[in-house]
Amino acid sequence: MAIKGGILKRGSGLALLLCALASPLAQAREGVEVGERSVFADLVSAEQVERQAALQYQQTLKAAAEHQALAPADHAQLRRLRAIARKITPLAAEWNERARQWKWEVNLIGSNQINAFCMPGGKIVFYTGILKTLQLSDDEVAMVMGHEIAHALREHARERMGKSTVTTGAARLGGALLSGWLGIDPRLTDTVAQQGANLLTLKFGREDESEADLVGMELAARAGFDPRAGVTLWEKMSAANKGAPPQWLSTHPSGTTRIADIEAHLPQVMPLYERAKRPKTTEPQESNPP
Repeated sequence: MAIKGGILKRGSGLALLLCALASPLAQAREGVEVGERSVFADLVSAEQVERQAALQYQQTLKAAAEHQALAPADHAQLRRLRAIARKITPLAAEWNERARQWKWEVNLIGSNQINAFCMPGGKIVFYTGILKTLQLSDDEVAMVMGHEIAHALREHARERMGKSTVTTGAARLGGALLSGWLGIDPRLTDTVAQQGANLLTLKFGREDESEADLVGMELAARAGFDPRAGVTLWEKMSAANKGAPPQWLSTHPSGTTRIADIEAHLPQVMPLYERAKRPKTTEPQESNPP
């Protein structure tokens, strides 16, 4: 912008206004803010994690089928889950570009576990226990599904594998730090492989869980599901587990903390929900007078 003698040239006032309107503050995204993705995820390739996840997913389905626990395609609850997923998954790429290439799948396993997961690469599984025990509404299912999808989109499993690679590598190399982010020492690949073989057992930390709550709530809201269902979901969770977090959400944070966090962020996502649920109308065509 041209400035002369401390006085803006004629017309630059308009330029200032345009710059202000184009500023990040003026164009801040709607929805929740959760910060940047962890750099630890860069220590493990996304392709490797997704391949390992796909393998473990198929093994999980095979084991369920062998025990006659895998729901058939015409199962009413499975059709319901897939219908909800069809509304949520198209919104995933805003959080992770890789999601555009993911082959999304949804399956249902008969088990009393209050459990659900979404593996890296978009492989979603619900257990009948979470639907039956908690009597989840569609909005509450969307909150669970959004939460699990958020873990995959934010690459929390990949991040934790990267962090473990660093700590294991430091121990094996006598405490030496991995220099920069130039790659993984070949001696550590077995650690990554071992973790990849146990993706379902990886425990997410408090920050990961809180982040997944918020991102999942936004995904559900944008898909037209009421984000206030996060409150009723956690009330049911707390009652079913006597205040202790269930298996599918690791060991923290507490239900009361999650409810408070969800309520605090509702103002950021309610407009998205209101817009998504509003029926689309077309302007009436003006008819020519006879």
